[in-house]
Amino acid sequence: MSDAVRRIYVEKRRGFDIEARDLFQDLKENLRIHGLKEARIVNRYDISGISEGEYAMAWNLIFSEPPLDYVFDEELPVSPEDKVFAVEYLPGQFDQRADSAAQCVQILTQKEQPLVQTARVIVLKGDISDEDLAKIKNYCINPVESREASLVKPETLEMETVVPEDVAFLAGFTSMSPKELHSLLEDLGLAMSLEDLVFCQQYFRDSEKRNPTITEIRVLDTYWSDHCRHTTFMSDIEEVKIEEGRFTAPVKTAFREYLASREYLYGEEQKGRKICLMDIALIGMKELKKRGKLTDLDESDEINACSIIVTAEVDGRREEWLVMFKNETHNHPTEIEPFGGAATCLGGAIRDPLSGRVYVYQALRVTGSGDPRARVEDTLPGKLPQRKITTGAAAGFSSYGNQIGLATGQVAEVYNQGFIAKRMEIGAVIGAAPRKNVVRKKPAEGDVVLLVGGKTGRDGCGGATGSSKEHTMESLYSCGAEVQKGNPPTERKIQRLFRDPRASKLIKKCNDFGAGGVSVAIGELTDSLDINLDAVPKKYEGLDGTELAISESQERMAVVVAPEDVETFCSLAREENLEAAVVAGVTSSGRLKMFWRGKPIVDLSRGFLNTSGVRQKTRVRVLPPDEENCYFEIMPEAAAAELPDLRKAWLANLRDLNVCSQKGLAERFDSTIGAGTVLMPFGGKYQETPALGMVARLPVLDGETSTATAMTFGYNPALACWSPFHGAMYAVVEAVTKIVALGGDYRKVRLTLQEYFEKLGKDPSRWGKPFSALLGAFYAQKELEVPAIGG
Repeated sequence: MSDAVRRIYVEKRRGFDIEARDLFQDLKENLRIHGLKEARIVNRYDISGISEGEYAMAWNLIFSEPPLDYVFDEELPVSPEDKVFAVEYLPGQFDQRADSAAQCVQILTQKEQPLVQTARVIVLKGDISDEDLAKIKNYCINPVESREASLVKPETLEMETVVPEDVAFLAGFTSMSPKELHSLLEDLGLAMSLEDLVFCQQYFRDSEKRNPTITEIRVLDTYWSDHCRHTTFMSDIEEVKIEEGRFTAPVKTAFREYLASREYLYGEEQKGRKICLMDIALIGMKELKKRGKLTDLDESDEINACSIIVTAEVDGRREEWLVMFKNETHNHPTEIEPFGGAATCLGGAIRDPLSGRVYVYQALRVTGSGDPRARVEDTLPGKLPQRKITTGAAAGFSSYGNQIGLATGQVAEVYNQGFIAKRMEIGAVIGAAPRKNVVRKKPAEGDVVLLVGGKTGRDGCGGATGSSKEHTMESLYSCGAEVQKGNPPTERKIQRLFRDPRASKLIKKCNDFGAGGVSVAIGELTDSLDINLDAVPKKYEGLDGTELAISESQERMAVVVAPEDVETFCSLAREENLEAAVVAGVTSSGRLKMFWRGKPIVDLSRGFLNTSGVRQKTRVRVLPPDEENCYFEIMPEAAAAELPDLRKAWLANLRDLNVCSQKGLAERFDSTIGAGTVLMPFGGKYQETPALGMVARLPVLDGETSTATAMTFGYNPALACWSPFHGAMYAVVEAVTKIVALGGDYRKVRLTLQEYFEKLGKDPSRWGKPFSALLGAFYAQKELEVPAIGG
């Protein structure tokens, strides 16, 4: 084995250099670099820790494909006139290309894994000024995830690590004045409110009688974030004012219906029960359940995803199955790092039902974008170009799905100028498993918590609180650590492990590592826990206790098993090449404790944690929709301009981005993985007509089944902007109508809702938007007797 660093350049041969040609076209058309004559993209590998012979074997077996690639050793041939620069991931960001190369070399050598670092070298030919080069670099390098790499080969690939200091206590916290607390809130960049921080101060002063550690404040900030605890939806609504207008009568009717439902459900108790957005979201489901019209709901202490019990027919036998579905947004991460944000949107959506021990077999993607044809120079300050976001996000989502082996049955992108301010990225998935394979038991004292899957790094630190903050021009440059990097092959291994009944039946309870990392994924499993952060597998050294507690590194699961089942479960995990580590134990203390370097750095009462901070209060004012610009009475501008010529008006409307074909976008996604797809995304005589939804058979391992699931969506951004109430009501009606058109029974429809609004703040009229939207969804649920069982 040699520690010498070797360098390899790999470039696609002419005819296979599709990515380079796409970049050339992009720079010519969108950046208008008219002097550009040619663009080359070369993958650069630096490797150490292998012998000369092993290096020679890996040359054509791992790093390149001889029929497709040119390979250059140590030096890349370029002309003196060429402009050359390299791009690499920021230190600490997961590099899948480097990781895969290192694993493949290890398989080849059957020795220790070598060190591998990669970069993309971009070579530009033509008459390119320094100003043009700076513009190209700015376009190709996203500072959130990457940086310009040196062209000089390093002497070593060993990562320099600094030994972190012990976790500090916040000296004087319990005696700080409100002004000092406000300064602390800003200095630490906390997402919690000042009222929450004052609440923390009272707790530590009066109950714990000590100052908190910085880790405890970070954990509380994460645990109580809007992302984890839905604090916005749980805010008390103290006053509701629905203004008079031509189109607000149905809003008032729906509100009266909601109040009647509260009285039916809660009786006298409803007088002391505050109205909140969460109550409006859930009340339709609660009422139908009480009336005996929701008999297939699967209820448990685990909140993994929407779950129903279905009877499937497998080889002529009737079996009980659990079907779970979930939708997830990654709006902010995709906005600042499109590929990684969209990839982990799908990865996170998969892990929710996967933690319920079901096999995820189909995905649906709905996104919202500004016009991707807009000129790059018109991009808003602090934003990425819409084209870059749209294409990068599509590449990220499809890459993750294709690698993990998940069929993406429907892809739809809606366009509206409002999405320029913030993109919408939604992934919805559906999974299923035989009910007998899913065991749910309450964790008992002495049980063990295992961390299964990926290792922990700095990627994703602050993701939960990041999604709860208001974002500004600086977000693009300051939030890099909040964006996770996905590793789909590892999640694929977890899918295989959890599909094995020998493993799934050992799991008492499971939670996925999403927002909040260890603090939430393990912290939510049971009331009393001792967590050993030193036992958490790390991607690299140098992580401190706080980072280990809140990192949101992807593809990890926390599972509770009985102590006698630990070795069996770990053995099954090793069969799938998965790491499983004992990281926590269930106690009876009623406290969440975390230890690092053998010292307690978190020691919090479960009762205090579960308060979710200070319950916020707000007022709601529902404004009437604009009567002069009624959505139902106005024709699209492009079509109206061509009237009275109906043919021209019709063709003009077909050119609208929300009307024209999206086949080119959809074909980036594989819709047939798993051989369970019933409906292809496009059908008809010419295979050009988009399907109304996606349909797939249940993922039966052995045997045949004709039992299938269908999923659709409903959303019209123009209608929702004009009236959130009508937008939500029609979204439900549209989604249900599509199911019926696909041949489904509307009585078996179960909904999952997703909201999308600006930061609400203290403005009652802003709060009126999600309030009226939820009323619209509730009204449609009540009239159709179709419940929303999650979101």
